Amino acid sequence: MDKLINKLSCGEMLTKSQFKDLIDNYNTENAEKLAFLANEKRQQIFSNNIYIRGLIEFTNYCKNNCYYCGIRRDNKNVSRYRLTKEDILFCCEKGYKLGFRTFVLQGGEDNFFTDDRLCEIISEIKTLYPDCAITLSIGERSFQSYKNLFNAGADRYLLRHETANDKHYSSLHPNELKLSNRIQCLEDLKSIGYQVGCGFMVGSPNQTNEFLAEDLYFLQQFKPHMVGIGPFIPQKDTPFANETAGTLQKTLYLLSIIRLMLPDILLPTTTALGTIHPKGRELGILSGANVIMPNLSPEIVRGKYTLYDNKLYTGDEAAENLKLLHEKLQTINCKVYIGRGDSPNI
Repeated sequence: MDKLINKLSCGEMLTKSQFKDLIDNYNTENAEKLAFLANEKRQQIFSNNIYIRGLIEFTNYCKNNCYYCGIRRDNKNVSRYRLTKEDILFCCEKGYKLGFRTFVLQGGEDNFFTDDRLCEIISEIKTLYPDCAITLSIGERSFQSYKNLFNAGADRYLLRHETANDKHYSSLHPNELKLSNRIQCLEDLKSIGYQVGCGFMVGSPNQTNEFLAEDLYFLQQFKPHMVGIGPFIPQKDTPFANETAGTLQKTLYLLSIIRLMLPDILLPTTTALGTIHPKGRELGILSGANVIMPNLSPEIVRGKYTLYDNKLYTGDEAAENLKLLHEKLQTINCKVYIGRGDSPNI
């Protein structure tokens, strides 16, 4: 096992079976070794800087019916909302004053937000805040749509692939959603020129270590600029309401592997980690993560973006509490970095 960890930390490519061996051999000792090496690698590349992004969850309408998601189309218990352009610009104004230089516009796949509407919003943000980056996380769209949004000023795009195994993908999504299309969208985004992020849930229903090994192998081959992973957390109004949540330990272990596999990656420590453990996000950083996305959405809607149960939105994950976040980061010898925080690999 030590030889495999050394290969990973030296930047050597691994096979699917080697990734599976890494995952199969999880134990406290190996987790501590990987976390130490990953944290060391993060510090070498990014020093003690943790990049912050202002998250604006601008719509919880979604045309899709993914089995794990609380804002799925058929969930009648969701209080739906859409932010106006003026709402979004107000969030950006507030965020800019607080020091944010990246805004993440995230939402369900909402047909109301056409290219024209989104391009107008993106263009206005760029005009008002030309020193800021715009990240989109709005799902699957056509190549031309992605290009239109890029030309309007979007810089980055987050699109979790969810799983690199077709059988597993089919168990998480209805028939109209295909892994092949998801992967094509990621390829399209990269070819257009976006900084591209993908990722997966840890501990999602039907997931095996073999499937996780396929995820890691896919990341190694695709070489995204960003990777977002977090524990699966069930939501009470979905078909997976009674499934078991993913674990903190396995998520941290995979964060460390990803940092060593892709050393210059932008790697968030997610709100989901903070939801399942009070120090989850700090532990994520100590396992190799280097990005946090505090919530800039209007407080009145934060509780309505219910991807999973008990989602945090009032503590240090709230944008208004940057001072608290900074104090927490200081306890692990890190600091909030004020700037765009682009990937070194562009």
